[in-house]
Amino acid sequence: MKDAALALQRYINDISDKPKFRSRKNSKISFYVNYERLKHTVNSFRGEKLGFVKTATALPKIPKGKKYVNPRISFDGKHLYLSVSYEVEPTKVELTGESLGIDLGVKELAVVSNHDASRTKVYKNINKSYKVRRLEKKLERASRKLEANTKSYAKNCRPILKRPLRECRNIQKQHKAIKLLYKKLTDIRNNYLHQTTTEIVKIKLSQIVMEDLNVKGMIKNKHLAESIAKQKLYEFKRQIQYKAEMYGIKFVEVDRFYASSKTCSLCGHIKKDLKLSERTYICPICGAKLDRDLNAAINLANYKKA
Repeated sequence: MKDAALALQRYINDISDKPKFRSRKNSKISFYVNYERLKHTVNSFRGEKLGFVKTATALPKIPKGKKYVNPRISFDGKHLYLSVSYEVEPTKVELTGESLGIDLGVKELAVVSNHDASRTKVYKNINKSYKVRRLEKKLERASRKLEANTKSYAKNCRPILKRPLRECRNIQKQHKAIKLLYKKLTDIRNNYLHQTTTEIVKIKLSQIVMEDLNVKGMIKNKHLAESIAKQKLYEFKRQIQYKAEMYGIKFVEVDRFYASSKTCSLCGHIKKDLKLSERTYICPICGAKLDRDLNAAINLANYKKA
């Protein structure tokens, strides 16, 4: 309550924006562990008021005198996780001196390329794979079963049930099944993002250039909102940023108004009338013909801050 009152007072005094209070329904179940009492043991840890707790993998070893920071145990509906922070020295690697441009999209997750397109790779959209589509159909069928006990909906879109939820054990089981399906889909997407970003960073280029996307504005498009949300574009950028920092790679974020897709990567001509439906870029000046996303990735690789 103290935090909520403080946030409200800061808003009244024009110090910060309007506070956004989290819903208890959608909040993640987690609790803090005292970092001073947290000790590393073989395939387990010892915490205050917890005793020895076995883990699937051992906690990372840290130098003597150092401590784990902000340890927290969370529950995702199936497993319990312990997350900790600790200091890591940057990895010293020999960089190639090249620049890599990354163009994110909806059709494909990312198209990466250097300045001359000699190092080009397309990372596919995981949401179009058979495994994800099968799980999404399974989720649709599981969600329809909940409608059997729904009589109507209130003004705030809350369902009005035919029977109280406490009397419907099968419906409660169905809620748990749906939650686990959502978890499985989230795990698949997050795992794919980690594999992709790690592979990109391990190329060990000197610079990675990405565009500052207005994801909040893009989601307002009702036809593409769901597809954009599933791609997790902001999470992709966040992972690239911190992984590049670990290897000493410079991360450059280009202004969102930079015409990376409309500019010819060969002659520099800007095609102002380029439509979103045109997936192949054809330059009217030099006659260059290449994929729209690849053209944008090359332009980003060639970007030099003014």
